[in-house]
Amino acid sequence: MASAGSSPAPAGTPKSASLEIVRTFNVKLQKYAVRVLPGVSYTTGASNEIIITVLGSCVAACIRNPHTGFGGMNHFMLPESEGHDWNGVTAALRYGNHAMEALINDVLASGCSRSDLEIKLFGGATLYQGITMVGQKNAEFALSYLKREGLPIVARDLGGEHGRRIHYDPSTGSVQRLLLRDSADRKVAQTECTYKSHLNETPVESGDVELFG
Repeated sequence: MASAGSSPAPAGTPKSASLEIVRTFNVKLQKYAVRVLPGVSYTTGASNEIIITVLGSCVAACIRNPHTGFGGMNHFMLPESEGHDWNGVTAALRYGNHAMEALINDVLASGCSRSDLEIKLFGGATLYQGITMVGQKNAEFALSYLKREGLPIVARDLGGEHGRRIHYDPSTGSVQRLLLRDSADRKVAQTECTYKSHLNETPVESGDVELFG
């Protein structure tokens, strides 16, 4: 990722639990890169913004209105919470039911109809052994949630044993997926376990890149 520039970035709409949005300027792409951390949902209508996150067992949904280019990404760590107190629960958006509802509602509020929504899903890897199978449960939740809501998925890349770095351009709907390897996977797992406020940068050379147009 290129170094940050000094020009002010266009403002999108973050929803988070006291986590600040990290925004830098990518000189190569000539676009602002917005980092979405665990427990955050972010939407934008700016054509010069891309949204980036790093996923292990977490899942991210990329949702947009293809007619206007308005869209965003969430990043959730756990499938569901029965609570509905958005302000009283720390990091409510780390739960899939809250995160999906927040992102879908934000895109719909821009003037989009449910039938217009373009939805792509990523993440849900198994990076470490355990009986909880969080990654699988997150992926299964996302799929069942969208099926229950009657919302089709146009692209998905879920499961597996490696983390993913996701670059999403809501203005075009293009997603670049980088599979992480070895030490990068361990860093992602550690980040998820400790819920750090910043994710580690991972060079593109460390994995396989695939485009989801």
